[in-house]
Amino acid sequence: MHKLNAVSLAVATIVAAATLPAFAQEADQTLERVVVTGSAIKRIDAETAVPVTVVKMDDLKKSGITSVEQVMANLTAVQSSTNTTQSVGSSSGGASFADMRGIGADKTLVLLNGQRIANNAVDGSAPDLNMIPFAAIERIEVLRDGASALYGTDAIGGVINFITKNSYQGGSITLGYDDPQHPGGKQRSVNAGFGYGDLQKQGWNVFGFASYRKQDAITGTQRPFNQRIPGGLSYSTAPANYTQDNATFYNPTGTACTGTQMLLSGDACKLNTSSFVDFTPKSETASGMIKGSLLVNDSLTLGAELFVTQNKVTTFVAPVPYGGYLINPGTKYYPNNPALDPNFSDPNTAGAPAFNPTSQFANPVNVLPGYTYVYWRDFENGSRGQENKNTQNRLLLTADGNGLGWDYSVAYSYNRNKVDQSLVSGYADGDMIGEGLLEGVINPFGPQDNAGTALLKAAALNGLLESATGTVHNVNAHASRELGDWLNTGRNSALALGVEFRHEKFHSAANTDFAAKVSASTGVDPNSLSEGSRNVSAVYGELNVPVLKSLDVTGSVRYDKYSDFGSSTNPKVSFRFQPMKELLFRGSASTGFRAPTLYELYGNPAFTNTAGNYANPLLCPDGKTGSQCKAQFQVLNSGNKALSPEKSKTATLGVVYQPINNASVGLDFWWVHLKDSIGSIPQFALFSNYDTYPQLQQYFHFAPGNVLSLSSNCPGPNCGYVDQTLQNLGKVRTNGVDLSAQYRIQAAGSTIDLALNSTYVAKYEFQDFKDGYWVQAVGTYGESGPVFRWQHNLSANWRYGDFGAGGVVHFKSHYKDFDPSTNAKVANYTTMDVFGSWQARKDLSLTLGVRNLFDRDPPYTNQEDLFQGGGWDSRYTDPTGRAFYARATYSF
Repeated sequence: MHKLNAVSLAVATIVAAATLPAFAQEADQTLERVVVTGSAIKRIDAETAVPVTVVKMDDLKKSGITSVEQVMANLTAVQSSTNTTQSVGSSSGGASFADMRGIGADKTLVLLNGQRIANNAVDGSAPDLNMIPFAAIERIEVLRDGASALYGTDAIGGVINFITKNSYQGGSITLGYDDPQHPGGKQRSVNAGFGYGDLQKQGWNVFGFASYRKQDAITGTQRPFNQRIPGGLSYSTAPANYTQDNATFYNPTGTACTGTQMLLSGDACKLNTSSFVDFTPKSETASGMIKGSLLVNDSLTLGAELFVTQNKVTTFVAPVPYGGYLINPGTKYYPNNPALDPNFSDPNTAGAPAFNPTSQFANPVNVLPGYTYVYWRDFENGSRGQENKNTQNRLLLTADGNGLGWDYSVAYSYNRNKVDQSLVSGYADGDMIGEGLLEGVINPFGPQDNAGTALLKAAALNGLLESATGTVHNVNAHASRELGDWLNTGRNSALALGVEFRHEKFHSAANTDFAAKVSASTGVDPNSLSEGSRNVSAVYGELNVPVLKSLDVTGSVRYDKYSDFGSSTNPKVSFRFQPMKELLFRGSASTGFRAPTLYELYGNPAFTNTAGNYANPLLCPDGKTGSQCKAQFQVLNSGNKALSPEKSKTATLGVVYQPINNASVGLDFWWVHLKDSIGSIPQFALFSNYDTYPQLQQYFHFAPGNVLSLSSNCPGPNCGYVDQTLQNLGKVRTNGVDLSAQYRIQAAGSTIDLALNSTYVAKYEFQDFKDGYWVQAVGTYGESGPVFRWQHNLSANWRYGDFGAGGVVHFKSHYKDFDPSTNAKVANYTTMDVFGSWQARKDLSLTLGVRNLFDRDPPYTNQEDLFQGGGWDSRYTDPTGRAFYARATYSF
């Protein structure tokens, strides 16, 4: 085997902390025929024409990694990710997703042992990374190239294949403890494994792994950088604001704003909600996996695998706001303020309609002179708490073998994902609260008396809010064989053929009666019900032909047919050219597609609120004053049965060079062009371009008086809302280069491995809507978040006998901030992790380490898109700070 073949796979390793030294692989290479992610052909030479990253979990665990989410956060090819932290104040169900190349998590295919698992049931976009059984993983293979020609839908940005052990004997238990220097965020973990039987000698093996991980929350007051800027300012305060025109607000504390977490903003007291929003939520993850293999004979191995994972995430945000509710004159808590309308009359005695929580009096759509409204926050019932319980299970049956000159593999899998979202504290029946404010039972301006306390306690609600379930049945079979030396190159051509059949189904519904009582404070439509199913069938093939002794060309094609929208055919061609043992060139070009998910096709209309604060483009052109300025408005979300698939063209071109035995460098250029992307027009684009692009005005549905509803308890055409029905949007174009370099130093019995892995993005531009303007996102926040120009991981690993030590530096480049007028750029984000290890005995190993050694805070940003404010961005940074960790593994 050429020397370069043994090392170039590891050269592409992106996670520096987990870099497997390329030079150590030469001693470990065997002539076993294997299938590498990105190819269906079983071959001895694992180096293919496409760039594949291999991440070894043993090295990751030494670096203090305890979850798949943390692994993805350290891949430089992953531009952004939806992580567990972002579940705070959102409806993600606590899920975590990977997003390769920044083109969307729904365009990164996630596999477990080469087979699909069920997507997150909440929105059907992608599998939840928290559901991968972390303790059982042996390695991760990351294909940094489009692969729809082999895997079908979702593989536009790349493929991440989590691979568990094939067999295991003996047992082990690992205990872990993480202790941040600052309050909150402590973490405990335990992993245990066992295995019996020798597959080759006894003909069978059974093994299993189980793990449990618990992380404490970091609350909104446990990090000082939360107070850099007020985030999520709200008119709903305690003591309450009150108004008659929803433009001029009064507060009993005057301009001192001495209430709970209140401050003066403009000419009104507002609540800084960031203080009540968790930085990271409390989470508990438990997983178990058992796998058995039976060697029937030298030509057939049967396998069965079962895994179950449950992740519980509990989030807390500020107490429920009750904004725009009436307070009755003549009641004991009515504010005695001469600035109010002197002709104020009681709506219950002056011929006005009685209180109705769904009427204009509970949520006024018109300004009604003479009526007084309160903007109050229910601190008595505490912060709003939500528990997301996500359960994933899969049964996989396999048959692998060879016969008649073919290597074959047949697999059947059943996958099920279920997400329950429950309210556990702080929420209350909005009807009862509104009635209590109107009739003077609840005091919005001070402490409650016995009657007010009793009413608030009776109004409190806990229970199941909504549930979603997704299932996937999948049958996949493929076979490969050599075809002979067609062109007299000394190497054989090879062919692979495969078929796949898949049935998908999902059901998502709100707990109607319960959700109706809390819809105003949750944004969940109580009538929300979405369900659908479909069948998918596919055939695919791959042909590898050695054209010269130094040149291979591979072609592949796949045809997919969907029962609900049509079919798609996607080809791919790639080459591998090695003119000398020190130098390798490789490249590929392909088309790809992503089918609309069942949720995207069949999701029923549901009303919720905008993610950030915006200004009504008709009533608030200056964006500064009044309740229709800098507010959360009602939006309509809905699936769309007329959606077409997303389509892509991707290409890669790479070179790997090893000038000397102990050094190597690799470059892989990549291009991705996407069209017909599926989504809703971003809220920022709709509100900021209302006048500039008249075609966007059709998505605004104003109520009388050009008002947009401020909450979701007045859904429908009679209330103002913004339409965000899913549709095929514009194009995305991005390209860049992945860089990797390694150098090994051996001296005095010790070994030092140095590695640099980096991704540079040259271009990233997209259109918010079909034929719309182009948004440039590289190095700037743009409209919804930055694309980092550079991401690096630089690592050093030292080994001497039973001792080891290492460090890794993580780097994300600066970018122009959301509002450059107040902050020109968000600074570079650089952190460093270090660790030391000791093999104390043959059966006992110890690891001590520090993450974020220099205690780097997230850099300041003035973005306001996320629920978590406070001048930081939870998508790209970690609020934990310096954290010490210890791991101990005992093997038997």
